Amino acid sequence: MKPIKHALLATVLASAITTAHADEAKPVGISPDLMSVDIMHNGAMVKIMRNQDNGNTVNPAFAKTSRACPPFCIQPMTIAEGVETLGELELLAYIEKMHAGDSSILLADSRTPDWVAKGTIPGAVNVSWTELTPAKGATTQGIMDVMTERFGVKLKGEVDEIEVDEAIVGGTVSDVFDYSNAKTLVLFCNGMWCGQSPASIKSLLKFGYPADKIKWYRDGMQSWEILGFNTVKP
Repeated sequence: MKPIKHALLATVLASAITTAHADEAKPVGISPDLMSVDIMHNGAMVKIMRNQDNGNTVNPAFAKTSRACPPFCIQPMTIAEGVETLGELELLAYIEKMHAGDSSILLADSRTPDWVAKGTIPGAVNVSWTELTPAKGATTQGIMDVMTERFGVKLKGEVDEIEVDEAIVGGTVSDVFDYSNAKTLVLFCNGMWCGQSPASIKSLLKFGYPADKIKWYRDGMQSWEILGFNTVKP
């Protein structure tokens, strides 16, 4: 009987190993009908897709569950009235529009450069939250440059730095900034515990940026990494 038991055990083990290998070989799509999304990043074509290794585990940088709060407190699902919160599929839809030539959309990584250097979402540009936050060293001229050179905002007439500064402080930014052709901004940072993109959004709203032109990928790099999506260096 022992040889039979051994043979049966060997068969069961072989079947389990075969099944495990079969599982590892299964494709990892984004959705049932979407395998990948193409985007231009720094002049090169990048294919956004999930890691195809069924045994892949999360990047250790995003495996920590208990960051101290404050400052790493859980963000609400809605950051501000009129600002749309996006999931991964909605984010990818904006990325596809960008790839198709829609220059009215900007995917902005709000993190500080040291975090961005570890990897970002393909197609994103780094506009750190510190560039929009006076309390973190952002100057009026720097804010003006970001708004006009990167976000598609125009100045109303010959406006100088002092007038913009007074408008920002006084809450009358509509007197100096013209948002009629401003880009639709899709902002993100490290995830649902990160306050960097929320800080950017709050600054933009204070500057008068239209809420309906601001989109927020709340779960950010945390979920992007957990779902096995690839990243690129800036």
